[in-house]
Amino acid sequence: MDNKYTLNEIGCHYTAKACCRNSAHMLPVTDWLADLPENAQETDLVEVQFKNTRKGYFHNAEHLPLEKGSVVVVEANPGQDLGEVVLTGRLVHLQMKKNRIDTSRYEVRNVLRFATDEDQRRAADAHAKEQATMIKARQLAKSLGLEMKIGDVEYQGDGNKAIFYYIADGRVDFRQLIKVYAETFRVRIEMKQIGARQEAGRIGGTGPCGRELCCTTWMTNFSSVGTGAARLQNISPNPQKLTGMCAKLKCCLNYEVPVYEEASKKLPPRNLPLETKDGTYYLFATDPLKGEVTYSTAPRVPANLQVISPERAKEIIAMNQRGEKPDSLGGKSTTAVEVPEVGYQNVVGQDDLTRFDKKRNNRPRNNDRNDRRGGNRNGGGNGPRNNKNNGRNNEKKNTDSAAQ
Repeated sequence: MDNKYTLNEIGCHYTAKACCRNSAHMLPVTDWLADLPENAQETDLVEVQFKNTRKGYFHNAEHLPLEKGSVVVVEANPGQDLGEVVLTGRLVHLQMKKNRIDTSRYEVRNVLRFATDEDQRRAADAHAKEQATMIKARQLAKSLGLEMKIGDVEYQGDGNKAIFYYIADGRVDFRQLIKVYAETFRVRIEMKQIGARQEAGRIGGTGPCGRELCCTTWMTNFSSVGTGAARLQNISPNPQKLTGMCAKLKCCLNYEVPVYEEASKKLPPRNLPLETKDGTYYLFATDPLKGEVTYSTAPRVPANLQVISPERAKEIIAMNQRGEKPDSLGGKSTTAVEVPEVGYQNVVGQDDLTRFDKKRNNRPRNNDRNDRRGGNRNGGGNGPRNNKNNGRNNEKKNTDSAAQ
């Protein structure tokens, strides 16, 4: 077992068993327990990854010495498929539990053998037809008038089956389409619907942070993202900044939510103003990470801003409840607030993301501006500029007459 660390062409340190990144497939998995001798004896289940995000779990019934990165031939329905082993041993059970896979209902097939050169050549020939098949499939779907988009096509390792990944807003009756596909491509057809996030993960790209998309590299499932995550972090409710490449809310909005939730527990209530002898102060903005709250003498308007700590705000609230008022807030004055208050509104529901695509109506030109200049350019007019020119012409005529 070679455990020597090396550096590959993409600048990634890896071992023979646990690579931090697998450039051949999306959604790579790091098997941190692969080097333990007792790991392979715990279970005969292995996780096999196929093209892009498709994975499956199989029994190593032949007790083959499978390791991470082994290319194997597995049972499929129908025929055989070719994939790469990405997980073995104890982590397979944990991965199935995480993906909520019920072993009593999930049909676990077997790993047949290691892939030979002939198996890999046959699979490469089948995958080479995927791009042309996808273009032809889109044309056929459009000719039938179906409201759907073919996002990707994946051929099985033996070339006897093709999976068509499509995107549709509603339900699509593609029974006639399957017949046309079967007659055109001469393979068994399987249709699988995916969402906009899954499509972005399959296609790939670079996010506004300058890194490769999370759904392309390491994310294995998609959790719900709401506008409340943006409000909690005081992010500007700009649809163009909140949405990712898939036109949905960015998945990274959820990354720091637990930190902000924990820090927000120390903040004072928003609906309780602070009563002092100087006046009444209303909560204007908060900064949970810095532990600062900003109060204003006018609700929702930055006037006489005072920055204090949450502890000081809670102390004044307790004094107000006892009927006492401090002389002042005791904070520092400021004229600018770095983080403005974010209104509680549904950004995605109220602001249409496609509103920037609409053409603006051209406003009619104001003719008063031309009138002030002495009429329009094409006609005459009695404006100041024309009167000045007429005066010059009259002076020239009088001079010529005197000379004669």
